[in-house]
Amino acid sequence: MPVITEIEDLRRIYHRRVPRMFYDYCETGSWTQQTFRENTSDFADIRLRQRVAVDMEGRSTATTMVGEDVAMPVALAPVGMTGMQCADGEIKAARAAEKFGVPYTLSTMSICSIEDVAEHTTKPFWFQLYVMRDEEYVANIIQRAKDAKCSALVLTLDLQILGQRHRDLKNGLSAPPKLTIPTMMNLATKWGWGLEMLGTKRRQFGNIVGHAKGVTDASSLMSWTHENFDPRLNWDRVKALKEQWGGKLILKGILDEEDARRALDVGADAIVVSNHGGRQLDGALSAIRALPGIVRAVGDQVEVHFDSGIRSGQDVLKALALGARATYIGRAYIYGLGAMGEAGVTRALEVIHKELDTTMALCGRKTIEGLSRDILLVPDDFEGKWT
Repeated sequence: MPVITEIEDLRRIYHRRVPRMFYDYCETGSWTQQTFRENTSDFADIRLRQRVAVDMEGRSTATTMVGEDVAMPVALAPVGMTGMQCADGEIKAARAAEKFGVPYTLSTMSICSIEDVAEHTTKPFWFQLYVMRDEEYVANIIQRAKDAKCSALVLTLDLQILGQRHRDLKNGLSAPPKLTIPTMMNLATKWGWGLEMLGTKRRQFGNIVGHAKGVTDASSLMSWTHENFDPRLNWDRVKALKEQWGGKLILKGILDEEDARRALDVGADAIVVSNHGGRQLDGALSAIRALPGIVRAVGDQVEVHFDSGIRSGQDVLKALALGARATYIGRAYIYGLGAMGEAGVTRALEVIHKELDTTMALCGRKTIEGLSRDILLVPDDFEGKWT
């Protein structure tokens, strides 16, 4: 077993173990992938201020996210088809998150169902909702999340229509994979993945098949999914969904200051500055460049969380120092899951935590609450002069 010291180590193993269509799903963005690339590269423009002769004994990364105690301000983001990256992937990721002490967010487009994950965990997890045209389905899945004791609803706002993801279209992405000649040739080289998949019954979208009208198999599922993302979603519907949910609401996909202020009007408990990992509007700002302006726009009226582009604990620290209360990782934990299953997710969290803790110390800070912009060296034009 190789020594895992950084997320890139997990990524290399992940590529060896997981079929191409699924690692392409994880590893790519939309259109030219400009935003996808800049989500990560823009972090490198921010430098850190090293401080010395500061008492660093008794450091802690513990804090809270929407009132929940967390070991560090890092949640596992909702990722569709996680159970295709690794057999029973959502269950394994949720268990790793629970043991580590950070939130896990289950996607609407998961392979393991809400009930599957609830059965295999002992603490509440979060549920992410895509708003569909089928209002009965939406009402039912919200009730299922309530019944499973999910402690927050993460409502994704930036997927009313699906972004143009060239690689997914060319690969014929589906769950389970369609057995074309190129797919079968690739699967033949991924025998470890294949053996694990043969050992599970969970190979379709568990929150949809058998729950949405007329969806009984893979063919009916794909047509239902593409037809049902609701382009009519608006702020009135968001407010109604909050009332329907009745619990903590996190709004994901905020990239504009005006939208951040609108989120206050509907009573969001937190907003997530996110461009969907560069998978929706290519050419949009990287999330890290958008973050400072959104923090200024809402102040301390709502928790500002951050998603898109994090690959290290240093990235986490930079987002926190720019004003985020907490962060989310998606690809970073998927690499671990695909590489080593539940143990790989745990290792990804350990790597992020170690990097965050060490960087805090070398910047002269002992607590998450003590992080601020003055530990960063940010270019004058970092936020740009956009008109």
